[in-house]
Amino acid sequence: MNFSDNFFKRVESKTKVDKDTILSLASKLQASNMKDEKTLKEVIGDLAKMTGREVSKEKEQKIIDTILNDKVPQNLDKYI
Repeated sequence: MNFSDNFFKRVESKTKVDKDTILSLASKLQASNMKDEKTLKEVIGDLAKMTGREVSKEKEQKIIDTILNDKVPQNLDKYI
């Protein structure tokens, strides 16, 4: 996926996480097994800490199920 600077600015305005941190996390994720539930829980926890938001167990499981079942939208730009 190719993201524009505008996308990163919108993400940063909503999450207070800057582009460099996002790109660093993305690089780390590329080396991870994103079909492993334990790895996904760690990533969700890391993102929650970065953004200062809590993620309920129900929401965490919904996110994991979405990823494991390949239901992640290809055009994330419209969700930000």
